Amino acid sequence: MFHMGYASSIDFKISRKESFREFPKASRLRHLAKRLLVLTACFGVVMIYSCAVGPDFHRPQVSVPAGWAGPTAKPAEHPKTPGGRELADWWTLFQDPILTSLINRAVSSNLDLKLAEARIREARAAKGVAAGGLGPTLDASGSYQRSRFSAASGTGSSSVDQYQAGFDAGWEIDIFGGQRRNLEAADADLQAAVETRRDVLVSLTAEVARNYINLRAFQQQIVITQKNLEAQRHSAKLTRQRFEGGFVSGLDVANAEAQSATTAAQIPLLESSVQQAIYSLSVLLGEPPVSLAAELSPTGTIPSAPPEVPAGVPSELMRRRPDIRRVEAQIHAATARVGVAAAELFPKFTIAGSAGYQSGKFSSWFDWAYRFWSFGPSLSWRLFESGRIRAGVELQKALQEQEVITYRQTVLSALQEVENALIASAKEQAHREALVTAVVANRKAVALAETLYTEGQTDFLNVLQAQGALYATEDALVQSTSTVSTNLVALYKALGGGWRNDPTVKATALAE
Repeated sequence: MFHMGYASSIDFKISRKESFREFPKASRLRHLAKRLLVLTACFGVVMIYSCAVGPDFHRPQVSVPAGWAGPTAKPAEHPKTPGGRELADWWTLFQDPILTSLINRAVSSNLDLKLAEARIREARAAKGVAAGGLGPTLDASGSYQRSRFSAASGTGSSSVDQYQAGFDAGWEIDIFGGQRRNLEAADADLQAAVETRRDVLVSLTAEVARNYINLRAFQQQIVITQKNLEAQRHSAKLTRQRFEGGFVSGLDVANAEAQSATTAAQIPLLESSVQQAIYSLSVLLGEPPVSLAAELSPTGTIPSAPPEVPAGVPSELMRRRPDIRRVEAQIHAATARVGVAAAELFPKFTIAGSAGYQSGKFSSWFDWAYRFWSFGPSLSWRLFESGRIRAGVELQKALQEQEVITYRQTVLSALQEVENALIASAKEQAHREALVTAVVANRKAVALAETLYTEGQTDFLNVLQAQGALYATEDALVQSTSTVSTNLVALYKALGGGWRNDPTVKATALAE
């Protein structure tokens, strides 16, 4: 549904050439300037009292729950509180200097982020182009032409020179707001580009942290595997000694050697995963894959953070997540383009003029007597294209509707991601606590089984089972410790953490 404010009625007169011979030379230009000022003022009044056609943008209303269904370790905090600052720089809570350094370097050199910043500059330039449509245009021209007429023309064979120089000016008066709606859409596109960069920033920080945590987990798995391999080789050596003494059969020796060989086979796979994680981190930092090998190859511990996360409330999520903010800006742009299309249904008013000098002799080119000028308003109206224009309006309305549906889907997906991250984080912490207990028990079982086997009170199968159970639970504990940290990273990402929202800084300045 289109709406317009009232516009003052204006009588347009066709421009005509006039002679200024009745005016003194000193006042001729002043006379023309007065006419220009009067006509420009009239159109300025029209602009003030006119309004843009098409619907105005309103943020879509989406119902969200009052709180989270999943367990939250902290009460809701407003983003301006210390919890909000923790959400912005969440990786510092892991207290790992290497992780902090990697994220800082990634923010300054990641290629995806640079691409998003280039697209902001593109959107800013497009906004400048749209803004240019609101102002007047002025073109300068100059030419020289020599012509020869045929004798058959009746004027005799002759050559003629013509020198011309002047200016052409025009100004489309945006009475129905098509240009203003176009500028509004360009501004919304710029905001969407800014939010896209923020979304890339959120994903980048989470991806660097996830790869770094995985790297440390693989390194810890290698440590656990080597430790268990050493114990299993010691058991295999002891079994062979007992076999040579005739106390056990060759089956025990074969089982012991098979177990140690199986454990040793895991190390090359883990070393491959370590290298691949380093390569991924290097590329995320915009560097060649092997550039971080020397820095990250030494074994490190898995970074851990306090499980208390300032989850806030669901309504804050809609202002925090950059992907939701981006779709909102896209709705704004689509809404404005409905007005751009609707403005084509109405007439366009233009003020045009030209002035210059034209002479057949170069020596008298710029003499006052050889001047020319014209000035006046014009009207154009696409009367017989209303079907096509209305179809274009319906097209833009359909695109706007799609953006609204996308917005609702994005909000629901964001709520689901937070709920998934909350429950996964809480349950994985409980899982890890159980594994800690299991590792302690299995270590006791291995020590007891080895003692009984040495004393001949049990067979080697019990030793194999105890060692296998210990290795499995220690490996699972490393993986669970890694999962606890990566789940926290996923929760921070789902909450939109990783960028600061400074209300004192305009969004368009973020990429400058």
